[in-house]
Amino acid sequence: MFSGQKQGLVEVADGVHVWLPPDGSWGWSNAGLISDNGQTMIVDTLFDLSLTRTMLEEMERVVPTAKEHVDILVNTHANGDHCHGNELVPTQRIIASIATAEEMADLPPAALGAMVRGFENDDSPLGRYIRHAFGAFDFSNITMTMPTETFTKNMAVTVGDIEIELIEVGPAHTGGDVLAYAPSRGVVFTGDILFIEGTPLMWAGPVDNWIAACDLIASMDAITVPGHGPISDAAGARAVRDYWVMLRDEAKIRYEAGMNVHDAVRDIDLGSYADWGESERVYLNVNALYREFGSTEVVEDVMELFAEMGLIWEERS
Repeated sequence: MFSGQKQGLVEVADGVHVWLPPDGSWGWSNAGLISDNGQTMIVDTLFDLSLTRTMLEEMERVVPTAKEHVDILVNTHANGDHCHGNELVPTQRIIASIATAEEMADLPPAALGAMVRGFENDDSPLGRYIRHAFGAFDFSNITMTMPTETFTKNMAVTVGDIEIELIEVGPAHTGGDVLAYAPSRGVVFTGDILFIEGTPLMWAGPVDNWIAACDLIASMDAITVPGHGPISDAAGARAVRDYWVMLRDEAKIRYEAGMNVHDAVRDIDLGSYADWGESERVYLNVNALYREFGSTEVVEDVMELFAEMGLIWEERS
């Protein structure tokens, strides 16, 4: 649970609303609605169709015209919990970075559904962890709806009189992470560059891109809407930055000492970061850092990564 965070659709600035689920862990993502002078933009959809329908119904209560037409949908990155509901948004304009569009087809919803079903009766740490992470979602009958426009680096869009800067900061969390920044409203949607009260996870890297993205967000001094977790500010961005600096430096020490990923993960003292949700993601993150450092002895199989995270999750539960 978020610490004291309101749930549902919350207005954070004039014409800017944020969708907040009851939990910020695996698959429970935030999204946004920006509206002005009869125009609307949605930032991200949710992990399955039922969740997205509920969110859209709440958005339509605030902006009734959104039931029939949304001017722009932006996907901050390719993970399904930020784009699986695209098909339900009544829009002809879906914008993402080129790298995000290329990644979207890598893990179809049907494949996720098959994976979860395959572990329904599996009592191994991996099976229990897969159900913990993904068992609450329904991946059936989802039609992946792809971006209609793509860009690299930067793109400017307007919603009524609100100017919004789309800023590509990936590869970091994924290959094409994008921020959506509305300077006149002092709000930035960060996608999964920020996890607040939860542990970030690095599918792509490099880590220095992620650190630079956090620095950029902090410099905006804006209301900060993370991909997961409660609404934050520059301090939230700095906290995620500090996590990555710490983990990069600690992992590098152990890599240079000849320690393998498994031992390094269990040797690193996370300190206060151990209190963040999903701290077991440290395994995936150290593995990604070792790959970046040049190690050829890293885990490449995603199921093996989940199995290792599952073991740590059970050790720390």
